[in-house]
Amino acid sequence: MGKLFGTDGIRGITNSELQPEFALKIGKAIGSYFGRGARVLIGRDVRAGGDMLLKAVESGLLSSGVIVYEAGMAPTPAFQYAVKTMGYDGGVIITASHNPAEYNGIKVLSPYGIEISREDEDKIEEIYFNNRFNSVDWNELINDVKKEKRVIDVYVKGILSHVDVNKIRSKRYKVLIDPANSVGSLTTPIVARELGCKVLTINGNLDPLFSARTPEPTFDSLKETARVARELNVDLAVAHDGDADRAIFIDSAGRVQWGDRSGTLLSYWASVKAPNLPKRIFTAVSSSSLVEEYLKNFNIEVKWTKVGSVDIAHMLFKEGGVAGFEENGGFMYPPHQAVRDGAMSFALMLDMMASENETSASLFNRLPVYYLVKTKVKISENTNIQKIYNEVINKYGRYGNIITIDGIKIIGNDFWLLVRKSGTEPIIRILVEAKDENKSKELAQELEKLVSELV
Repeated sequence: MGKLFGTDGIRGITNSELQPEFALKIGKAIGSYFGRGARVLIGRDVRAGGDMLLKAVESGLLSSGVIVYEAGMAPTPAFQYAVKTMGYDGGVIITASHNPAEYNGIKVLSPYGIEISREDEDKIEEIYFNNRFNSVDWNELINDVKKEKRVIDVYVKGILSHVDVNKIRSKRYKVLIDPANSVGSLTTPIVARELGCKVLTINGNLDPLFSARTPEPTFDSLKETARVARELNVDLAVAHDGDADRAIFIDSAGRVQWGDRSGTLLSYWASVKAPNLPKRIFTAVSSSSLVEEYLKNFNIEVKWTKVGSVDIAHMLFKEGGVAGFEENGGFMYPPHQAVRDGAMSFALMLDMMASENETSASLFNRLPVYYLVKTKVKISENTNIQKIYNEVINKYGRYGNIITIDGIKIIGNDFWLLVRKSGTEPIIRILVEAKDENKSKELAQELEKLVSELV
């Protein structure tokens, strides 16, 4: 039996790996999992083929007796918040998040708005591969797809309820928003306007081809956005991925700040705003050493996890804490919802700036400086991943502690490296961090060469 779900949902190239026939069948499996009469919310991001896949999944859901509510286009966290707060039994989102434009995907939500657990993914796959679908009689197919038009309004109001709106408004911040030509443009500018900001946008038009920049906010893809932020002298800039659950910030000095740096600051701020929650945070092994180095000053425990927002969200939801985050810009604030939320992260950053009366640059200057290099190597189906991991251990294992929670992470005295197979793309990801910039670059080049030769 094959594996359909990856690190975060099902993903594949649109109309190649993800064809309408597949979407119909997986829709029937998802509907059978939720059960007859379940109320399921469905929506999509801007990607090409989104409507095709959405309609096919809807057909499968209806066939299995599910009552379907369609909400059109919105960010993933908006759908998640709607499922949690508006009484839905679950949700389905047609999105491939940060993946390149040719990809699309299918994400399934629990009644809490969190992606379903790995065990529940297995249940859907078992239904799919064994054709154990519910199928209702013709005279039960009287419920056409219903429209749900409240998602964005409810979501924006939810975000605003967690920050000091009047204090932020009094600052009259000038902000730049880069929604990656996707659904973040439908919500984050509204949040900024409600917070009294002067709102500027770049890449704000909806574009299924992502022709301005790739949907993943990286140092490379945000070079133009950072240049514009510097020229416009903004107080804060934020860049989203394709479904707006990530937020990468550009501070008032024009520096792109990576997600574990913003996540560390926001975790401190979450502990201030939610003092009754357990003083712990959850983050993946791909995050920086600065996380523990900074948060120990506030007696905040750091719990390391596998890479992937699903695992972090479920641990945060079950064990409790003030926050969870990933180094890619996904931040989770449980008083709002225990999932990544780009617009909520943006509002919290403005809230911290206003309440602490500091610029975004001065807030980031509080953090210790490390230099991170990220690269990747394409792989094939036949690539021996374990051999790559073994070679990395053989060459670098003597330099420090070896962590095998997800891939191979080696922590030395003044550096760490992580080599792991991506759960969403056919690539090996390589991350290197050190306090010396040249060491980071040299070690990343070494690793990239080693992995490329083995591939």
